[in-house]
Amino acid sequence: MQLRYSFRLYPSAGQRAALARAFGCARVVYNDALRARETARGKGLPFPKTGDLSRQLITEAKNTPERAWLGEVSAVVLQQSLRDLDTAYRNFFDGLKGKRPHMGAPRYKSRKNTRQAVRFTANARWSITTGRKLRLPKIGDVRVKWSRTLPSTPSTVSVVKDSADRYFASFVVETGPEEVLPETTPGLGIDLGLRHFAVLSDGRKIDSPRFLRRAEKRLKKAQHALSRKEKAGKNRNKARIRVARAHARVADARREFHHRLSTRLIRENQAVAVEDLAVKGLARTRLAKSIHDAGWSAFVSMLEYKAARYGRIFVRIGRFEPTSQVCSQCGVKDGPKPLHVRVWECGACGVVLDRDINAAVNVAKAAGLAVSACGAQVRPGLVPAPRGEAGTHPTPQPSTAR
Repeated sequence: MQLRYSFRLYPSAGQRAALARAFGCARVVYNDALRARETARGKGLPFPKTGDLSRQLITEAKNTPERAWLGEVSAVVLQQSLRDLDTAYRNFFDGLKGKRPHMGAPRYKSRKNTRQAVRFTANARWSITTGRKLRLPKIGDVRVKWSRTLPSTPSTVSVVKDSADRYFASFVVETGPEEVLPETTPGLGIDLGLRHFAVLSDGRKIDSPRFLRRAEKRLKKAQHALSRKEKAGKNRNKARIRVARAHARVADARREFHHRLSTRLIRENQAVAVEDLAVKGLARTRLAKSIHDAGWSAFVSMLEYKAARYGRIFVRIGRFEPTSQVCSQCGVKDGPKPLHVRVWECGACGVVLDRDINAAVNVAKAAGLAVSACGAQVRPGLVPAPRGEAGTHPTPQPSTAR
C-alpha cells in the first residue's frame, strides 16, 4: 500500500523566495490551462489535450515577455500543475457519473490562498544529500527535521506551505507485506462518543481530550487581535499567522492523539469494529463544535488503513444497528433511551448495564467478534503510546511510520 510521510522543512530566506516563485508559477500555469479549457468549452470545441497545453503554456510561453519568468523554476513543477488539473477534471466527471462522491468543477487558484504546494518527480532529479538535506532543483539544499526513517525510496516529493507559514516535505512511498504483525486473539468493539472519546468492549473508557475547547480562550484572544488590525497591512498578516498557528497546534495535538490511540488498538487486537456514524448529519446539530473537535472520521480512517497495513481485520457495522437498545447479555431489545440515561436495567434479565460499554459490546457482536469482557470496571485513562511511535525527533529513528 502507499503511505504518505511528512517532515518539517526549514528553508532559508533565499529558499523561501525561490519556493514562492515556484508556488506562483505553478498557480499561473494551472489557471492558464483552466482558462484555455473553459474557453474551449464555451465555444463548443473539444478540450485541449495536456500535451498541447504543455507546449503552449510552458514551452512557448517561456519565450514571451509576459511569461519569461516561468523559466526561473523547474519545468517539472509546471508539468505537475497540469496533471493536477487533469486529476481535478477526472474527479469532477467521475462524480457526475456516480463513480465517486460528487466533486465540484475545477476552480481558479488564488494567490491569496494561504496554503500552497508544488510537486517534484524523479525527472526533476531531487535527492537527499549525505548531510540529510533535501536537494531541490533551482531551490537548493533545504534543512529537514527527520522524525522517522522512510521504509523505501520515494519517487516524488511535494513541498507544502500551510496557513501557519510552515513548510513540509511530503513523500509517498510503497510498503510491502513485511510490516504484518503477528496474530493475536482479542477482538474489540469501539463505541465513539463525546463524553468519552471511545468506549471499548472490554470496559475501558478513553476520555475525550477536547483540544479545541481547551484552546478556545487562546484562540479567541488571537482572533480578537486579528480583527483589530488594518486590512492589507503587515501587522494584520502577522496576526493572521498567529491565529493560524494557534489552530495548527490544536489540529496537530488532535492528530497525534488519534495516531497514538489507533496504533495502540491495532497492535493489541486482531480485529476492530466501529459503527458507521453519520458525522455530516451530526455536525449540523447544536453539538457541531464538539463533534468536529472529536474528529471521529479521521480516527476511523486511521484505524482502517492501519488495519490493512498491519494485517488486522477492520469491520464497520451499519449506522442503524440498535447498539444502545439491545441488552448485550440476553439480546432483548429494550427500546430507545434518552441521552441522559447512562445506566439502565434490562427488563428481561435484570442485569444493570452501562450504556456505552453495552453499545461497544453490541458493536463487537454485530461484527461477529468474540467479546473479551462485558460490563467490566472502568480502567484508568489512556496510556500513551511509546515515544518512538508518535514523537518528533531531530534525528532519524529506527522505528517506521505510524
